[in-house]
Amino acid sequence: MEVSLLFSAIACGIFCYLGAIQSPWLLGMTGGYYIVGRPIVAGLLCGLVFGDVTQGVLCGVAVQAVFIANLTTGGATNSEITYASYGGIGLAMATTKDPAVAVTLSILVGQTLGLIFYNTQVVLTSFFNSGVQKAAEENDERGVFLMHIVYPQVVTFLFRALPVFAIVFFGQGVVDALLSSVPDIVTHIISVLGGVLPALGIGMLMNIVIKSKIQLVFFFAGFVLISFAGLAMVAVVFLAALVAYLTYLASGRVAAGAVPAVAAPSVDAAYQDDDLF
Repeated sequence: MEVSLLFSAIACGIFCYLGAIQSPWLLGMTGGYYIVGRPIVAGLLCGLVFGDVTQGVLCGVAVQAVFIANLTTGGATNSEITYASYGGIGLAMATTKDPAVAVTLSILVGQTLGLIFYNTQVVLTSFFNSGVQKAAEENDERGVFLMHIVYPQVVTFLFRALPVFAIVFFGQGVVDALLSSVPDIVTHIISVLGGVLPALGIGMLMNIVIKSKIQLVFFFAGFVLISFAGLAMVAVVFLAALVAYLTYLASGRVAAGAVPAVAAPSVDAAYQDDDLF
């Protein structure tokens, strides 16, 4: 059990490093931050290393829903998503494998330890900038390579892989002890709140995407088709694509058939008649 947990914890730490925004190994940000760093992908990868893909994906979907509207404005964020993904989901997979618990742990890890380690790493790697500049002025290619790539990547690896490894490996006993010692009502409250948070994330996304109140009609139509009509998600996606295409065509025809407004003559133009002057 310890060997299996050790391997899984190491894998979670490595994936957290590969999913970092500073990691260049998976086609830069394309394969790293925007794929491996996403909670839904983290759920799949954690499910693979812990031997339960189904629960891993369910945990990933729940955490992704919470962070679906997570924005980084000017480099500032309220939660570090890769720590939340692999620290929270990995720890949940090592303990209860409950998606609601995974949501709670992900928010806890991402908004506390994740931000602390991320900001510390950014501060430390900033000191290499002067070294890169000095090496470039001296035409030292090896120095530029070390200061620009090697040393920052080493710091990034240490501040991502090691904390997530420690969270998953040593946190299992802590979480198990807490869940076994606290009353059932407390764990039930945690599960309920963890189940509500994905809805909050979707609501935040709707607040960003929906530009006018009339667009809520499409959202409620999809909700009715899935909840009451019993249609599958794939069928609703095809219907939504059809409605979106028809709406696009209708808006284009309205724009094309609109009568162009005739500009009123300016006051100066009334006094430019050749017969008057």
